[in-house]
Amino acid sequence: MTKTNQELFEKHAEDFAYCETVIKKYSKSFYAAFSQLPEKKAKSVYAIYAFCRLADDTVDLAHSEEKLLALKQQLDAFALGEIPDEPIWRALSVVFSVYPMTLAPFYDMIEGQKQDLVFTQPETFADLEDYCYYVAGSVGLMLLPLLSDQAEEIQSPAKLLGEAMQLTNILRDIGEDNQMGRIYLPKEMMRDYGVTEAMLHASKPTKSLIDLWEAVANEAEQKYEASFAMLPLIDPNCRLALTAAAMIYKEQLTVIRENHYLMLDRKNYVSQLRKVQLLRKAKKDVEKRKDDSHQSTL
Repeated sequence: MTKTNQELFEKHAEDFAYCETVIKKYSKSFYAAFSQLPEKKAKSVYAIYAFCRLADDTVDLAHSEEKLLALKQQLDAFALGEIPDEPIWRALSVVFSVYPMTLAPFYDMIEGQKQDLVFTQPETFADLEDYCYYVAGSVGLMLLPLLSDQAEEIQSPAKLLGEAMQLTNILRDIGEDNQMGRIYLPKEMMRDYGVTEAMLHASKPTKSLIDLWEAVANEAEQKYEASFAMLPLIDPNCRLALTAAAMIYKEQLTVIRENHYLMLDRKNYVSQLRKVQLLRKAKKDVEKRKDDSHQSTL
């Protein structure tokens, strides 16, 4: 990284610090994982996360079509080189000047939030996957230019990881989302498993709801596994962070199972101790993959 780039990060230190406070507050799992990146890449992830959080909050907190439109207008201005005078945009301007970023996934994220603003329960699992791309698979594409110099070749597994994480969110937040009037479980699957809306208002899940939960969890776990195909093309100094992020996020499914699927009236979390343990596991996994790759070339 050139001195010019170093100076850019230093000049906007306060802007990146603001973005770091956002990710530390709202996603301790992502922060635990991506803080393992080299400093400038970590700061860049924080800026991207802060943008995604802002987009999400315009819908989940403000419920405002007007604010979402204003955010899109800011993105339009940013695309033209007119940087909105706010910490997130100033930080993102550095990220875009240093890394080969593209704007398309940022627009896709806003499109995904628009779907939540005028929410319609997905009819099929394919509809749910489509939604998951817009609100989370898009994030995988945002991050790729920071994590790999071969980003174009691994877009598919990057999207899969984002989609797996969003499915995990949905499975974790069934009760909370239901209180907000949102049911992300596909209508078709609910019919197939005999799950009614009334079951989502209960304090404990029925066996049919648990069976449906497991079916979606299995889809998420398959996506996690498939996403690891991108690791050989991820920059070596980024593999630990990405592996840790996937492991920690996926662990939420294990926690819910251990807690007997009590997710309708509470939110389940991965403990700080378990995150530390998973970070150690991720380090071993990255080392093993490196050793296996070395052996295969001998």
